[in-house]
This record gives sequence, C-alpha cells and structure tokens, in this order.
Amino acid sequence: MIYYEKEVKKSLKKGTIPQRVFNLFHNAFLSLNLTKDFNLFDIKKVKGNFKRDYYRMRKGKYRAIFYVEDENYYIIYIGKREEVYDKWV
Repeated sequence: MIYYEKEVKKSLKKGTIPQRVFNLFHNAFLSLNLTKDFNLFDIKKVKGNFKRDYYRMRKGKYRAIFYVEDENYYIIYIGKREEVYDKWV
C-alpha cells in the first residue's frame, strides 16, 4: 500500500505540488509496489542518522522522500530539489 503524509496532501491541495508531478510519483510508487525493484527507478538511500532507512525518488526537478515498512510505502515529503534537502533533512 501507498500512504501519503498529511503534509503531502496539504501541499497538493494548496498547489505547491503540481498535479502532474504528483501523478508521476503516484504512478511510480504503484509500479514500485508491484515490482518491489528499486533499480527500475532513480531511488537512493538518504544519508544520515535516522531511526529507519529513508529513500529519495527523483522525477525531474522534484524529489519524494519515503520509507518502507512492512511492504508499505510511506511518502513523507514531495518538493523541488532545492527545498527537499533544506526543509526535510
């Protein structure tokens, strides 16, 4: 399953995240959920001391930060590259 944090849903409603970009990420996560293959997408592990492993997915100028737990995907942030690493990490 794919779960979006409240922050991501709010950003989508406000228009901070364009609908087409959200759709790109959503379709990619649907495919990732089916295949379970990180090599098919531009996904890298986020460096840092965190309690769990976080990953980033890249689509053009936008990044999605997420983690995997019990084969579920939790997307915690979607934003432009220059914003994601400043605000989130």
